[in-house]
Amino acid sequence: MVEASSPAAQLEAKIDNRTAHVGVVGLGYVGLPLLRAFFQAGFPVVGYDIDPQKIDMLKRGESYLKHLGEDFVGDLAKSPKFLPTSNPADLAKADAIILCVPTPLGRHGEPDMSYIEKSTEMVAKVLRKGQLVSLESTTYPGTTRGDCMPILAKTGLVAGRDYFLAFSPEREDPGRKDHSTQTIPKLVGGCDETSGRLATKLYAAAIKKVVPVETAEIAEAAKLLENIYRCVNIALVNELKPVLAAMDIDIWKVIDAAATKPFGFQAFYPGPGLGGHCIPIDPFYLTWKAREFGHHTRFIELAGEINNSMPHYVIQRTIEGLNEHGKPLRGAKVLVVGLAYKPDVDDVRETPAAEVIKLLFEHGAEVSYHDPHVPLFAGMRKYMEYRMHSVPLTQANLAAADCVLIVTNHAVIDWAQIAQHGKLVVDSRNALAKHLPIRGTYVRA
Repeated sequence: MVEASSPAAQLEAKIDNRTAHVGVVGLGYVGLPLLRAFFQAGFPVVGYDIDPQKIDMLKRGESYLKHLGEDFVGDLAKSPKFLPTSNPADLAKADAIILCVPTPLGRHGEPDMSYIEKSTEMVAKVLRKGQLVSLESTTYPGTTRGDCMPILAKTGLVAGRDYFLAFSPEREDPGRKDHSTQTIPKLVGGCDETSGRLATKLYAAAIKKVVPVETAEIAEAAKLLENIYRCVNIALVNELKPVLAAMDIDIWKVIDAAATKPFGFQAFYPGPGLGGHCIPIDPFYLTWKAREFGHHTRFIELAGEINNSMPHYVIQRTIEGLNEHGKPLRGAKVLVVGLAYKPDVDDVRETPAAEVIKLLFEHGAEVSYHDPHVPLFAGMRKYMEYRMHSVPLTQANLAAADCVLIVTNHAVIDWAQIAQHGKLVVDSRNALAKHLPIRGTYVRA
């Protein structure tokens, strides 16, 4: 039985009466919707981000994540219950601190734990009795207990007694309309029983369905399994795409046919490569960790090889299409359609379009792009040398292009115009399926 004066009991009472201040570290695609969910549930919230421009926009009630809508943060800015800040000291006000920071890969494919480590060190400076710390960043099993806890333990406070530590993986899918942060079931695993119970209670106050699991490690591994499942199955259809193309069989029609089976099959679709922060990166956190235990994750590594090869396949199909017109890729004018990693969002994290553009430049092509959601491509990580602006999708620009290369199938793009005026269209997304036949040459990639 928990004593009424214990740190656990005091935190539980604050959660029950909605007076617990909830702090969110990292106000990106995961953190900002989560912060708003707790705010809408009646909690006072503290939003921390190292980017002062984001904080200034939030103070003005302006959203920098366009897919969430312009009015997404308007009610936050007007409320005294919302504190946006770039000052780490303000996190001392929070009774619960949730870490939503990036977990990228390093230059050699190894996990980059620097964001988790630095944010945990920041929390350690303000950690006090009765606080709950929850990590949401996708990572390898054992991170919460093995990496975060030792940093927090340097304060002299004991997890499960003085403060509470849990892992609850983010499950955001930017642009999805049928689910929101509040409606996606939330996994929660504590580093001890008390931490798990308190974290479950906190999330249950803002999320419709919370699924507690026995340990933080189970929650960490479950998140990786979700992403590995997608990575491997996408690799499967990506591997089949060139095979069936060589047989003159339309893989899109094959997938649609197989999807009529009401059990035992889930449709996945091929593309120009993987994008987003999860699928191209997260599986390799487990690959790296598995080596520590003497295991090799061959399925994951093979899936990565196949998915990473897809931009090269797209370029090869582009070369073949141009050859039919008697033109080499070097010097060809290529208009890339779609820069975001998925349809109908402005998210360019790990987008395969960046690698496609890089390869086009390396082959000597003259490259431009059109994406109404991404007006500026200012480079990212491996692609910092590129700075390009979206060009209008006009009849003149289409006519001037030797090749129109479709990478992202946004709903707002005028596909009929591309079908009407593109001399050569290379389609990696089956975007023109409803507009066939087209006037020019059509190549699936």
